[in-house]
Amino acid sequence: MRPDQHCSSLEQTFSKKLDAIIADSFADLCAGKLQNGLAVGYSGGLDSTVLLDLAINYCRRAKISLHAFHVHHGLSPNADAWLDHCRAVCVTGEVSFHAERIQVSRDSGDGVEASARKGRYEALGRMAKDTGIPLILAAHHQDDQAETLLLQLLRGSGVAGMSGMDVCHRAPNLFGHDQVMLGRPLLSEKRATLEVYASQRGLSYIEDESNADQRYLRNAIRHSVMPVLDTLSPGYSERIARSATHFQAAQDLMLEVAQQDFASCSVDTGLGIAAMRELSPARRDNLFRYWFSRAGLRMPTTSRLKEMQSQLFEGREDARITVHHDTVAIHRYKNIVYLSAQNAGMAEQEQLREFVWESQDHIHFPEFAGSLYFDTAEHGLDASWLKQQPLTMHLRRGGERLKLAVNRPTRDMKSHYQSLQIPFWQRERLPYVSIGKDLLFAAGVGMQSRFCQSELAAGISLRWVFD
Repeated sequence: MRPDQHCSSLEQTFSKKLDAIIADSFADLCAGKLQNGLAVGYSGGLDSTVLLDLAINYCRRAKISLHAFHVHHGLSPNADAWLDHCRAVCVTGEVSFHAERIQVSRDSGDGVEASARKGRYEALGRMAKDTGIPLILAAHHQDDQAETLLLQLLRGSGVAGMSGMDVCHRAPNLFGHDQVMLGRPLLSEKRATLEVYASQRGLSYIEDESNADQRYLRNAIRHSVMPVLDTLSPGYSERIARSATHFQAAQDLMLEVAQQDFASCSVDTGLGIAAMRELSPARRDNLFRYWFSRAGLRMPTTSRLKEMQSQLFEGREDARITVHHDTVAIHRYKNIVYLSAQNAGMAEQEQLREFVWESQDHIHFPEFAGSLYFDTAEHGLDASWLKQQPLTMHLRRGGERLKLAVNRPTRDMKSHYQSLQIPFWQRERLPYVSIGKDLLFAAGVGMQSRFCQSELAAGISLRWVFD
């Protein structure tokens, strides 16, 4: 194949792939929402340089503006030079260049690679949001896909992990929002094809010295394992990539089953224990992983998931069970399993706050994660009286009692919570408002009746709303 034919072939393939990504994932965008253009994640390396060159030609023909997003990790002493190189290439190619510097944690529990990846995608998401770009192209190719599957296999990943990378998908957990799509139009191409294209086009690109560091598992696979596989089984990367499509099909089927099970097991805002007991262990695992995925949570290991379910399903029926995972607490209450944000707890000095009402419609209390609203009501507190009272916001101290109406008995808070069916984990967060030692208001329950009056021209009723 002549050099010009090779370049033309890759350009044609790229155009078809990108057309398909736009048609399949942005049917509503073809009518005009791509007016802000599309973007390329541009590091300056071989892969992203070829991607940028192909995108330049595509966007010129399609009359779409092109943006290049560069993330400066600061991990290499050459990072500043790479940024300058990328900017210069974009100026020459008449591409809008955007760059963001990020700080990568070197001592996080996830490792430098994972921290850099997380920071990179979050930065790309911010740049896409700032520019209104709905589509970011990544330069992942067939060899990257093969590396990913081998890496996931060594980690003992399940079907989801072995599905590899999709040609296109929304990634709110990566980008921080769901307003941008990630597209991979080169995913079926071999790295060798990109190398030939770059050579024939005379493209200038950088070499990241960290790519040769085999302390990183992916690099070790690339340099030490894949050459051996190529000798033993030429064309292996294409077959491994094909396996990814089979895993993706299996994952799609598991997703369908999980959605059906989620619908049949949903009770209130949680999942019913009785319905989940009817599922096989494999389907129950699949359901929990789907539930966690919907909540944007990190997936638990198989052993951790088994431990969670053991506690939730085998505990006494009247036991208060809470299991912590990632950023949430998982509770069992009245044979229903709920997810809630973990209560990090408040420092002792933050457990009360003195304040005076000055006719605001609400006061925000960040230390209690919510706001106290002062609504107008015919039956409530006298406004002029309330302004003169030294009020205190606090958490439950113990011994509080509340009489909601003159014709109702005074009851302790536990009785109120039980009658209102307020779950035990929410009770710990509900604040109280007191005047000295006298309880005035309990969030989620109501106001002390002896402080309230009827037929007031401008009575005040208190209401608590969490952020």
